[in-house]
Amino acid sequence: MWRVAFRDVHMVEKQQVMAALSKVRGPDLDGDLVSLDLVSDVVISGDNVMFAITVDAARANELEPLRQAAEQAVSKLDGVEKVMAALTAEVKAGSRPAAGQTPPPAGANMAPPPPMGQPGPKAQAAQTMAGVPGVKHIVAVASGKGGVGKSTTSVNLALGLQANGLKVGILDADIYGPSVPRLLGITGRPEPVSPGSRTLRPLEGFGLKAMSMGFLVEEDTPMIWRGPMVMSALQQMLREVAWGDLDVLIVDMPPGTGDAQLTLAQQTPLSGAVIVSTPQDLALIDARKGLNMFRKVNVPVLGIVENMSYFMCTKCGERHEIFGHGGARDEAEKLGLPFLGEVPLDKDLRIRSDSGQPIVVSAPDSHHTGLYRAIAETVWTSVLGDSAGQKRAAPRIIVE
Repeated sequence: MWRVAFRDVHMVEKQQVMAALSKVRGPDLDGDLVSLDLVSDVVISGDNVMFAITVDAARANELEPLRQAAEQAVSKLDGVEKVMAALTAEVKAGSRPAAGQTPPPAGANMAPPPPMGQPGPKAQAAQTMAGVPGVKHIVAVASGKGGVGKSTTSVNLALGLQANGLKVGILDADIYGPSVPRLLGITGRPEPVSPGSRTLRPLEGFGLKAMSMGFLVEEDTPMIWRGPMVMSALQQMLREVAWGDLDVLIVDMPPGTGDAQLTLAQQTPLSGAVIVSTPQDLALIDARKGLNMFRKVNVPVLGIVENMSYFMCTKCGERHEIFGHGGARDEAEKLGLPFLGEVPLDKDLRIRSDSGQPIVVSAPDSHHTGLYRAIAETVWTSVLGDSAGQKRAAPRIIVE
């Protein structure tokens, strides 16, 4: 829950936060949160305070008032404007997580994966994942590793979709290394839709509605959080934001295939995923891991983008394949997936991205813009399904 209050600004310290939480009674009114050692992952960034409270997974819903009491206690401190508390749980080996808690590791208690990129059998349970109000489709942009240009691709894909006439938002799901604020040149803090509301208004850049942890903490603040705290933050940024009516929400996924990525894929009704890779073998090995993760959780893979595919020398006009070439295309053909395109390495693209002027909007007639708009058109066609405009059902995941 996000709380906003306006006070005289001075830096709150961790000791003050812990002192406030020491006045909040524990889950069974026996002791307090601090003496019971239930508080962890305290992060203070300016006037924002975030922390985790460890509880029994089976009692998570029951203890929601405890979380709210902890937030209220910290929100009364001078210098605090926003508070986010998350209930985290340690699940014992062999036990099943309660509804809404972090699911088991990849592959645990799952049926064999369906063919690559194809939806599998429908879940055999009545429970379905809750969508995001007003958002018709959610598309993840992912990579098996960092440094392949996933965030740049996410932003320009979102802007390409918008340039093609759609209403688009972007969620920066990389808690540890948020890039969207810089790529879109957005500064400022999200505000609640009304006083006391737990729902925030997203910020906007170039017509995109955007939410990122980078809006809530300073750029150089390290997020030293465990998986459950990360997932709680992601769910709040996804579901406690007034996205409004969107045709598609692009989710810039964290790199890799860890707990945060898997849980987000399982608990969000994704219409599909786009994989970003560079051409060399090492990047493709990790890209396969990302593909297989979505495959295991029944999310359709919409295609593969080969980023930094080649470099055109501006002096001699010669093409240089610095990282090799064609690896992503070959991988897509091998797996029966759409190959979405080759995006060349380019100095101008890098400069515009670093300066918060994405190339799709700052150079609309450029070669790169044409590529991103073409990729966006292909992705949207895949999301819609057949030529008659039939909407592909979002996957439903039940893990027992």
